[in-house]
Amino acid sequence: MAENNMRLDGKVAVVTGGSSGIGAAAARQFAAAGARVAVVASRDVAKAQAVVALLAGGGHQAYAADVADSAALARLAAEVGAAFGRVDVLVNSAGVTRPVPHADLDALDDDLIDRIFAVNWRGTFASIRSFAPLLRANGDGLVVNVSSISATTAVGSNVAYCAAKAGVDVMGAALARALAPAIRVLTVSPGVVDTDFVAGRDAAATAKIAAGTPLRRIASVDDIAAAILACATTLTFSTGSVIQVDGGRHL
Repeated sequence: MAENNMRLDGKVAVVTGGSSGIGAAAARQFAAAGARVAVVASRDVAKAQAVVALLAGGGHQAYAADVADSAALARLAAEVGAAFGRVDVLVNSAGVTRPVPHADLDALDDDLIDRIFAVNWRGTFASIRSFAPLLRANGDGLVVNVSSISATTAVGSNVAYCAAKAGVDVMGAALARALAPAIRVLTVSPGVVDTDFVAGRDAAATAKIAAGTPLRRIASVDDIAAAILACATTLTFSTGSVIQVDGGRHL
């Protein structure tokens, strides 16, 4: 593919969960490809500003919005629309979890279940709902949801997280059909990623996971961000698909 087809000059990407981990890496790769990026932190706009300060190019902006707050997302969409005039890509990378052994049913209390679904599932849906008019306006919008192979393996930080991510996968398929042809919806599904997203996972645990993965390592945030970027640059006739980026760990 010609190099210019990898460019996103003139495009605007919004990245929720953009102040760290996969989201920050996606923001960096979109900016390097020429897009202007709206980096959205969950609460602390200073963290988003720190990411923006290191992005290639110019015209980027930092925001803060809790994706579990639908009113905040509506305000965010209005602010981004006013500042940029368009939105071409929405990356839903915001998420939350806490390790709970699957057999410990009592430890997975209602408050944690509700928070996991409010952020990981409802927050993803509400972000799409808020930005859909802007994405639709260009006739070629793209949503990339960040899921997890726990959606299909049922091995993850807790049962509610696995279920919420399974819901994200199904949501992506449903909305890909409902929002076509003006908006494509793709899902990137990582395995274990080298971040501090899951508390308590130490180097020994990471090494054990890597040894049990066919490609013998865990993913970097840039591995996942590259797949997200590909959804906007090379996979332009794909929608409704789940793209596993896990080194074969699901096998």
